[in-house]
Parts: sequence; C-alpha cells; structure tokens
Amino acid sequence: MIEVESGDVLEMRNEAYQDILDDMNTKRKQMHFAPMFFWWTLAVSIVGAFTVDVGFVFLFMLSPLLWGIGRWLDSYRRTTVLFYDLEGSVQSSFGDMTAAFDSLIAARGKWHIEAGGAVTDITTWKRNAGASYIIRKKPTKLKYALPREVKSNIIPPALHVGKQIIYFLPDVALVDDGIKIGAVGYSDLQLRSQDSRFIEEGKIPSDAKVVGHTWKHPNKSGGPDRRFKVNPRIPICLYEALQLRSESGLNELVEFSKSGVATSFINSIQPLRLPTIDAPAMSGIVEMTE
Repeated sequence: MIEVESGDVLEMRNEAYQDILDDMNTKRKQMHFAPMFFWWTLAVSIVGAFTVDVGFVFLFMLSPLLWGIGRWLDSYRRTTVLFYDLEGSVQSSFGDMTAAFDSLIAARGKWHIEAGGAVTDITTWKRNAGASYIIRKKPTKLKYALPREVKSNIIPPALHVGKQIIYFLPDVALVDDGIKIGAVGYSDLQLRSQDSRFIEEGKIPSDAKVVGHTWKHPNKSGGPDRRFKVNPRIPICLYEALQLRSESGLNELVEFSKSGVATSFINSIQPLRLPTIDAPAMSGIVEMTE
C-alpha cells in the first residue's frame, strides 16, 4: 500500500498570499490567553482550597469570566480578517463553485483515500473479491467553514482530507494541517476526476450505480470458488474519484458515491484560475472585482 498524503503545508506558498500566510502562521503560534487564564485560576483555587480561604473559592467562581476575557483578547491578537468584495464574473464564478460543492456534499458516500496498491498475487486477489487494486479509505467531511484564526464576510467550502482541511476561498485554496497554514493558487491546483469501479462489501449508498457483481472468493475465471462454503455475491459500484495535486506538495484523493459530481466541481474551478485580483495587503483585506 502506498500512502496518499500531502507534503509540508509551509511549502505551499502562493505569491499573492505570502504576507497573509506569514500573518496567519505567526498568530497561530501565539499563546492562547483563554486556557492559560482558566487553568491558572483552577490550579490556584485548588491549592488555595486546602487553606480553607474563602478568597480562593471566589477566585474559582471567577474562572468562567476570566476564560471569557481570555477569549476576547485572543480574538483580537490571533485573528486575521479577510474581506471580499465580490462583483460581476468573480461573484458568479464563486457561486458556481459553491453550487458544485453542494453537489459533492449531497453525495451519500464521501471518502478520503489514505493509501492504495495494486494486487500482484493470486492469494491477495482471492481474498479481496478479485480486485486488481485495493485502497484504504475513511468517511470524510465536507462543510462550509473557516480556519479558526480567520474571520471573513464569506464562509468558503471546506474539504477534510485526513490531517488537512482545504478551504476553497474565491482567490486561493488554503491548506490547514491544524498547526500551519499554506496556500495553493487555483492556477497551480491540478484537479483530475476518474470513474472508479469499487467492490462494495458494506452498505451501498442510495445514489450509487451498481454496474456488476463479483464473489467474495472468485476463481481464476471470475466465477465463485466452490472451496469456500461462505462465498456471497458482491456488487460492484461505479464511484468517482477526485485527485487534488500541486507542484508545492498537495497530494490528496477523495471519492464520491455519485458519478459526475467531481467533474462538475472541477469545471466550476476553471474560471477562478484567471488572474482577477491584486496581491492582498498585509492587513488581510482582499478586494476582488471583475
């Protein structure tokens, strides 16, 4: 099995977003006041409780207030603001992209493919229902969200791909691994879709198309191997895979139960590849016009 995973997100640096990325990553490294205030208050209160000092009990009661104050301070110190003024064709293109993303969300089955490998021996082939290629995948999430340190007047599509989350902003795709944030411009984002025939041993998604059947343990001719007493017939479903790559290190693969939705999403990205904005200012204010 060959792992399908991206490289270091810090290597993913879009030229127009360099200053904003530096700002985001610097703020992400700053200390969180909210948990610091809370745990300091809790620790002092517990120690003080052994002295039977009423003042320490009062301090413990103030811990939620101090937590709130810490959250308020963090919201100013650790937040990057992105403001988008979408007009004309840019607004229309971003709307088309979100509509295509809604179709991805609507797919009944959504998976992130973690690893894959070709079947090269007969024993593995028999144990995997005659599959020529096997993959390891897990259900994934698609939603509308922003990185935790970012505030904006728009909420972009967000695709979870294992340890990373890809945020599809109007002008760039942010890649967040939970510690650092990178950016891939749409002109550098390589997208490819492909139909995939998947031997489905689990529950068949309601929108999946069954295109054939095989056996849990097939023989060389493709029929059931009679040596196995328990050898059920298994459906083959037509799914669609979406690959996301970039020269800077992005490498992710997701799969959907409904064929055609990934192709529509790729087509909706094409208009966003055109250069439509100037480099963002250090303040994090971005203006997009036709």
